[in-house]
Amino acid sequence: MKEGNKPPGPDNPQARARWVRGMFTRVAPRYDLLNHLLSFNLDRYWRARVARRVASVLARSGARALDLCCGTGDLLAALRRRALAAGTQPLLIGCDYCHSMLVAARKKLPDAVLLEADALALPLPDASVDLITVAFGLRNLSDFRAGLREMQRLLRPGGVAAILEFSRPRSTALRMLYRVYSEHILPRIGGWISGVPEAYRYLPESVARFPEPDQLAALMREAGFTQVELATMSGGIVALHIGVAQRAHGRGACRAPRPAN
Repeated sequence: MKEGNKPPGPDNPQARARWVRGMFTRVAPRYDLLNHLLSFNLDRYWRARVARRVASVLARSGARALDLCCGTGDLLAALRRRALAAGTQPLLIGCDYCHSMLVAARKKLPDAVLLEADALALPLPDASVDLITVAFGLRNLSDFRAGLREMQRLLRPGGVAAILEFSRPRSTALRMLYRVYSEHILPRIGGWISGVPEAYRYLPESVARFPEPDQLAALMREAGFTQVELATMSGGIVALHIGVAQRAHGRGACRAPRPAN
């Protein structure tokens, strides 16, 4: 059985993808503000920790780093800061299927390569990147397993995937507090500020349906990743998974990429 997001509306992958794309298009103008506000600025720390964890990959000669579901480019910007601090210059590529998000990302990252494309069928050659990151985007895919297989296809042998996603706290008390916040307070504040209340009702629902950290680690191994590690942050509110690609899985000819202006 396929596992993936299940937003309101018709229960098929194409309809789900259209609904999620439309939702992110509507929240794009307030997306950064709400990310920082609703996470109490912890999202900046989480992304910085990802960048620190993958710094050795960014330092590889001729490294190429791809950020999937890149949104407004905050994780790409964190990767760039880490690379600049280390004196390295990897090629940074951002990919998202929401054009409005990429327009916002372009303002932050004038020199990055930004592509408007589906994370389940990316217009890039097999074994073409050294690092793939995705922050809070994997759970929005209509098929988690297909997303992991596509990441495996794109990575060179020895390449690294870093997945940052919301999780659920292990502590019973913190889990209860987090549930009250995410199901009642967050949707009200997010809906009021963004004007798109369904987006912030969808967020906790998508987190609840997403695999637990141990389950996601198992899915990564199933997709072909080795040396899979996971680390939780902020009491288990988020989890960072790291996996290493050992072989490339081809799928034939690739389509030409669609650059974002």
